[in-house]
Amino acid sequence: MTTKSAPKDKVFRTAAQLFYRHGYRAIGVDTLAAKAGIGKMTLYRHYPSKDDLITAYLKDSDEMFWEAFEKVTQKSAAPRGKLLAFFEALQEYVGTPASHGCPFLNVAAEYPEAGHVGHQVALQHKQSVRARFRELAGAAGAKKPDVLADQLVLLMDGAYMASRVFGPQSPASHLAAAARTLIDAALE
Repeated sequence: MTTKSAPKDKVFRTAAQLFYRHGYRAIGVDTLAAKAGIGKMTLYRHYPSKDDLITAYLKDSDEMFWEAFEKVTQKSAAPRGKLLAFFEALQEYVGTPASHGCPFLNVAAEYPEAGHVGHQVALQHKQSVRARFRELAGAAGAKKPDVLADQLVLLMDGAYMASRVFGPQSPASHLAAAARTLIDAALE
């Protein structure tokens, strides 16, 4: 993420917290400005529209996702181990009170129109994750890497939604075992 000026950073961090916890449509510009302790004109100077702020938040979330992905997967040299490490880390995260689901699924649910910028950023992120899973599945020796990648995307997104719906005590507490079962079955 690029360096931001103090008011811009303040509104961005406030929006990120509010969007992730409460949703995009639930948080209006007046609320954002008030919670950030800035005027609406200052907000609009840095983000000409709410969609611009949503896009900035999603792009930052994408960067954070890939940084975390690389950090947890570097523990293993083997592609299978990388996939398992990701799902173990995701299980740990979605089991915490800090997890409110996936910002990309959340925006796609709130803005189902394919042309909405938030929906487009979400789709691009999910396509990138799917491609990375496919790459790792192929390198691990999966006979059908596309199928395994699709299954893993569904598993990941299901865990995020279970976290959003159930909170920390969700069915996602079995995520790593489910991923291991899918991965091992695909590698037989």
